[in-house]
Amino acid sequence: MSDTTAEAPAETPAVTAPVRGGGPDSLTDRLRSPRTYAVLIGSLLLLVLPFYLDRFWLQAGLFAMAAAIGAIGLNMLTGATGQLSMGHAFFLAVGAYGYCVLAGESSTENGHTLTGLGLPTWLAAILAVLLAGAAGGIFSPIAGRLRGAYLGIATLALIFIGQHVLFNAGSLTGGYNGRAVPPLSVFGFTFDDSELVVAAVPFGSSEKLWYAGLLALLLSALFARGVLRGRPGRAMNAIRDHRIAAGVMGVPVARYRAGVFVLSSMYAGLAGVLLALVFQRTVPEYFGMILSLEYLAMIVIGGLGSVAGAVIGAAFVSLLPQVFTHYSDSLPLVSAPGTGGLAPGEASRYLYGAAVVAVVLFLPGGLARLGLARTKKPAAPKNPGEKS
Repeated sequence: MSDTTAEAPAETPAVTAPVRGGGPDSLTDRLRSPRTYAVLIGSLLLLVLPFYLDRFWLQAGLFAMAAAIGAIGLNMLTGATGQLSMGHAFFLAVGAYGYCVLAGESSTENGHTLTGLGLPTWLAAILAVLLAGAAGGIFSPIAGRLRGAYLGIATLALIFIGQHVLFNAGSLTGGYNGRAVPPLSVFGFTFDDSELVVAAVPFGSSEKLWYAGLLALLLSALFARGVLRGRPGRAMNAIRDHRIAAGVMGVPVARYRAGVFVLSSMYAGLAGVLLALVFQRTVPEYFGMILSLEYLAMIVIGGLGSVAGAVIGAAFVSLLPQVFTHYSDSLPLVSAPGTGGLAPGEASRYLYGAAVVAVVLFLPGGLARLGLARTKKPAAPKNPGEKS
């Protein structure tokens, strides 16, 4: 009888529960990341700036916020969906003048009898945004069927139509000299120059509008981020990259193009309302082709298809002329407007034009990619026992 030895069962490795908060992408690590600290410090800085900056820089910052809102809308259309639009300035004008007509009172100014409905200003702001969306909805059947340069040429016609209407519909727009903008009032709080002292600092219209602009920009950015990261965003990217394949997979291409065009128009309308409130007067000449080209430069420089890229590009393009104007006496080759030298506006256009060329050639992802590249974590090393 031979001796038989029972084999010991193979040792089963113990299954350990994952340590809460111990993974490389855990909530704890995200809260401790440099990017989170940068966001918190930046948010705190934006909240306290009205207590330290003068009116010039506050208006420049508000101008950048309005530009960022409009650029986010255009980036969803052009960057995420691949639809070229040259008529963004038209929808900004619809929002700005729509607010003036809806909120203003009927009066006579500069020889024009102005029409105004006298609605509550908060309601007029909402209706102006919806009016811009309705204008985009009228054009959306064309936007749903055209693409690329053909859509760009079609939207370019909106600029010429808009300029003709703005200069000739004097009862609505006030003609060449424009019309005054009624101050925004929400729940009895008016965003005007009536002095309000906060922590021994007098708050005027710019200081009050600063927080309204921050709130509008935050909500606009969060909504756009949710759209781009969700199912609609994936469908938009599919339409941009592989239009025929997206249609084969069941994506309604024409409907998505039309819907994104309407959404982009509403973003432009909101930007137009904020611009009107900051400038306190709307002028038809401002809403021309140059403005549309500047918005295209914003999304290219910042990064196509990115909410952060739209904000960065808007800040770059919109603040540059303000900086050149403020420091024109100390900057070389730049002179004050009207003195015969290189005006700050022209110098800024040369500079961000060169920035567009540099980004296209050397940084296709835009300035937003620089931050992503720095915060991107290195790949985890391979297990020594794993075969390559």
